[in-house]
Formats: sequence, structure tokens, C-alpha cells
Amino acid sequence: MTSLKVNINGVDFKNPVIAASGTFGFGEEYSEYFDVSRIGGISSKGLTINPKAGNEGRRLHEVTGGLINSIGLQNPGIDEFIELEIPKMRSLNTVILANMGGGTMDDYLAGASKLDKADVDIIELNISCPNVKSGGMAFGIKSCVAHEVVSEVRKVTKKPLMVKLSPNAEDIVEMAVKCREAGADSLSLVNTFKAMAIDINKRKPVFRNIFAGLSGACIKPMALRMTYEVAGAVDIPVIGMGGIMNAEDAIEFIMAGATAVQVGSANFVKPDIMLDIIDGMEAFMKREGIKSIDEIRGIARG
Repeated sequence: MTSLKVNINGVDFKNPVIAASGTFGFGEEYSEYFDVSRIGGISSKGLTINPKAGNEGRRLHEVTGGLINSIGLQNPGIDEFIELEIPKMRSLNTVILANMGGGTMDDYLAGASKLDKADVDIIELNISCPNVKSGGMAFGIKSCVAHEVVSEVRKVTKKPLMVKLSPNAEDIVEMAVKCREAGADSLSLVNTFKAMAIDINKRKPVFRNIFAGLSGACIKPMALRMTYEVAGAVDIPVIGMGGIMNAEDAIEFIMAGATAVQVGSANFVKPDIMLDIIDGMEAFMKREGIKSIDEIRGIARG
């Protein structure tokens, strides 16, 4: 019998397909269209200690093979998430990852302290958002800064701590190792690539912040390479993401060494695409006589 079950930091997932933060809200809206309980988990919209309205101006811009976004961590704040959203997410019967960002160290510590007492399975520490002017990706560029924030957050929570890495880090492998040393239980990568677009009719950048985050199929080869490199450098679970559009893409990340995958931009193309990916992975394993996903994890590494 084929099994897609995985375990990340003591948390059981029915399969390795997780909705990426910022692309799936809190899951409730999608439950009107398909059985959300079939996916492995949901990473919540990026949360901050206080509510955020997000960035002004244009927020989305489609490009060849991808999407540039400048949402700016729009969210209701951690208190409202705990009070109103967690009970609804629990009813979806899947694993809950609370994705948390911040602008300062105090923001991260206050948020992690609150989430430590909340009914979430894993805290996903976002040190990689390119769309907020203060903090955000600034914590995810230099390894020494990332080590400091992860170390301090580790002190205020006993929840499994997953750290989401930026592809814009100076050295993605060194960043991964430093986060592991600081107390990360697992790593997810990659967030969006710093990018921009120009409106030639207006003769100026599309986004108010000029730079924004690129995701989608066009980043997959780079994201896959980084996942391969990081999975070979640390001894904790690695969750790969970046341009996964179908089951074959997801299997590539698993073969590169990922324990699980997160699916983001593809949800905007086809809302129930994660079910297609799960079914496709299972069909591949049956066709190839693979009983457990453990059999193919990292197999491309030789």
C-alpha cells in the first residue's frame, strides 16, 4: 500500500503537500470549493503582532511564467488570528502552521510568545518577506542577524520552529546552517525573489516600493537548486517550495531532499491544484512500485 504520510518535528502530516503562506488565506474560503482536509497542512497568512493593512498601490503584476506581488503582510494581527481564525482552521482537519513576520526583534518575540500558547502545530518564522520596508527580509539576508532572531525566538516558544528562508540571502547554505545552530527545528525555502517591473506608459516602477517578490513556475529551477544545497547541509527537515505547479515538480523537490513541499502561486491558477498534486504523486508512486515517500527522498543526491 502506498503511503504519502510524513512527520515533521513530531507532527504527523497525511501527505507532504502544504498550502504556502499568503496564497491560501486561512483556508476557509477554499473549503467552499474542495475538501481542504485532504491536503497535508496550511501555512497561515503571514501574521504580525498588530493588524496590517498591507502596501498601498499596485499589489500584483503578472509576468512571463510568474507573478510579482507586493502585498505587504496584510493580516488581522495575531490576537484576532488566535481568537477567530484558529477555531475555523481546526475545523478543516489538517495541520496548522502559523506563519509569523515582524519589523523588529520585539515584534518577533511578542508574536512567538502569543503563538506559543495558541492551538497551532508549528510556528513558521518568516524572516524573508521582501515586501515590508522595515524588518522582513532584512532579517533573512545576513546569517548573523538571522541567527540572533532565531536564537531569541527559540527562547520564548517550545512549539516546533520552522524558519522560512529567503533566496536573497547572501549565502543560502550558511543561512540554513546558522538557523539550525540557533534552534530551528526545520527549514522552509524559498520565499519570493526580489524583483521589479516598470510601467512603460507611466515611465515608472509598477510598485510603490519599487521592488517586490517574484514567484511562480519561472523560479522553480533556482528554488530546486537551493533546496538541494540546503538539504545536503543540515540534519533537520527541509520543506521545499518555489514554482511547484504539478506532481512532477513536487517529486523533484522530494528527490532533491525535501521532506515536504509547499504550493503557492499555483493555487491562483487552479484553486484545487494541490489535490491534483497529491493524486499525481500517489499515482507516480504506485506506477513505480514505491510504498513510502521515504524511499525517494533525496534519491537524486546519489
